[in-house]
Amino acid sequence: MAILVDKNTRVIVCGMTGKEGGFHSQQMIEYGTQVVAGVTPSKGGTEHLGRPIFDTVEEAVKATGADASIVFVPGPYAVDSVLECEAAGLPFVTLISDWIPIHDEIRMVNRIRANGTTRLLGGNCAGIITPGECKMGIMPGNIFLPGEVGLVSRSGTLTYEIVWEMTRAGFGQTTCVGIGGDPLPGTRFIEVMEMFEADPKTKAVVMIGEIGGSDEETACEFIKTMSKPVVGFISGRTAPPGKRMGHAGAIISGNTGTPQSKVDAFLSAGASVADRTSDVPRLLSEAMAKL
Repeated sequence: MAILVDKNTRVIVCGMTGKEGGFHSQQMIEYGTQVVAGVTPSKGGTEHLGRPIFDTVEEAVKATGADASIVFVPGPYAVDSVLECEAAGLPFVTLISDWIPIHDEIRMVNRIRANGTTRLLGGNCAGIITPGECKMGIMPGNIFLPGEVGLVSRSGTLTYEIVWEMTRAGFGQTTCVGIGGDPLPGTRFIEVMEMFEADPKTKAVVMIGEIGGSDEETACEFIKTMSKPVVGFISGRTAPPGKRMGHAGAIISGNTGTPQSKVDAFLSAGASVADRTSDVPRLLSEAMAKL
């Protein structure tokens, strides 16, 4: 099994004819993802990468039976694209775009959560991949290996680093989920952890957090109830106080969001915590040996 996407997922790419959308659409198609159409206003009726292009998401869904979309639309216009996907009835939307105005992001996330019909992943995320089945995002597919470990992360780059360590050590993945580094993600750590706990194929979980915010601490409250072992990693633990980090969500407020508070939350939940990315395979091996 997998969570959120699998070999049957039919994907529309919003912004497919743009530079980034076109490049990553080609990568997804080559990986085996069922990319069924693209959406670019004013280019409907044309083709790109052998897929039909539509003016609207609604037209694309009706013509192709798509059940997911990925958005590469530039930040100032990305929210409108996501809400168009929601209005067309798509149950799953991955938002890759960054530089989304925060007031627009608040409006988008709150509306989607209130309506409850669409699952939003992102924005400012690397996407999602179920190895060997479906890749919706910007991750290098060749480093992933089908297996029994779920992974969820704020950071795309750290996902690649830790997945490569896992793959080389023989720890394949069920699904790897990038929730993104913005202050208000469409899908939070705790929601993904709940999905992994319910997935019978997933035997262990790796959770990659970073300084700032309280999303990791909230997820750790759920980890206390999980039947599956969890290995955590927190980036930015050596950042000097007051140092600006790369993600908009990497903001420490008082004692909340500090590196030590997140490590302590993991430990109090019974999770193992890696000091280095290279420690993850060893900790996974120790945790899974106890199953």
